[in-house]
Amino acid sequence: MQIETYVFFNGTCEEALAFYARALGGKTVALMRYEGSPMDTPELPANWKQKVMHSTFECEGARFMASDTPPGQHPGYSGFSLSLYVPGDADKGRRAFDALAEGGKVTMPYGPPFWGGHFGMLTDRFGIPWMVSTEH
Repeated sequence: MQIETYVFFNGTCEEALAFYARALGGKTVALMRYEGSPMDTPELPANWKQKVMHSTFECEGARFMASDTPPGQHPGYSGFSLSLYVPGDADKGRRAFDALAEGGKVTMPYGPPFWGGHFGMLTDRFGIPWMVSTEH
């Protein structure tokens, strides 16, 4: 069994995926658009046809899925954080934290917490909350 995160965007999914590729060194491995899908109905606004209906992003063995919700249906972000664990490398964790924080808001600076390792919290420029941690 595996639990995976699915993140919804309000029309900025493709931009967010490109940002995460730069910040984390991963890549989008699957991307489907609304156009030509069963979701491509007469009610779908023309400017939404090229938005992301579904995608999968992978980075160093981890992955999440993402899409643009149809106009007016964005649920907002509350009660969760994406947690990025960087094994053994505080400097690599710092680079990922700084990259994700670009254009966003740091809520807890990256540094050594009382329990050891390194840890920090931020909300990225797309409104997604993140926790970044390392064991050293």
